[in-house]
Amino acid sequence: MPRGRYSLHDPHDHTPLGEEHFHCATGPSGWRYVSQITTPSGDHAGSVDLTLDDLGRPIRLELNAASWQVRGAALDGVTWVRTDPTGTHATEGNVRAHAFTGASPAFLIATARLLRPALGSGAVRTRLVAFAPPVLAPRTLDQSWALVNRTAHSTDNGPLTVDEYQVNDLETGEQHAIHLAGDVVLSAPGIELEDLETPPSVFTEPEASDGFAD
Repeated sequence: MPRGRYSLHDPHDHTPLGEEHFHCATGPSGWRYVSQITTPSGDHAGSVDLTLDDLGRPIRLELNAASWQVRGAALDGVTWVRTDPTGTHATEGNVRAHAFTGASPAFLIATARLLRPALGSGAVRTRLVAFAPPVLAPRTLDQSWALVNRTAHSTDNGPLTVDEYQVNDLETGEQHAIHLAGDVVLSAPGIELEDLETPPSVFTEPEASDGFAD
């Protein structure tokens, strides 16, 4: 069960945004990630609880930020309920999309697990619903993911396989790289792994995806 800490910062000007203290685990029916988010001063800022099935689909999501809350799951696309800080107003949403995304590193692991692009096979397209702090307002976006490199590194705990993905925002054309090892993000725009108490979990070797193009 990997347990550790990410530092979060603005990917453009590198302003510190806080830290995310996490633990996650694979199991026979999928993967779960739980975290607590703090501000740069150490105050509580939110939480993430995400569970995937063995195909990488989100079967349960709970996000909290600035007293806003989102609960969601894969249902007729993706479906969610967003509740305001007073707890008196709840808004339901549904979009023909494949999964959720947001500021947490959990969503990078989840998207890679869902799409499973094969090395050198080109990009796989996906539609995601993003929830950005602090108010967790939903936004639908399209991305493409390609697995462009896979490197094995020797460690005290055995070989560590690092996958490099190229991610494109299909609306803006923005492109960036992320590096994953099992169910841990090593680096990505705005995310740095600062501490890891136990090695990453290893997912069962997936089959190549046939794509999610609409």
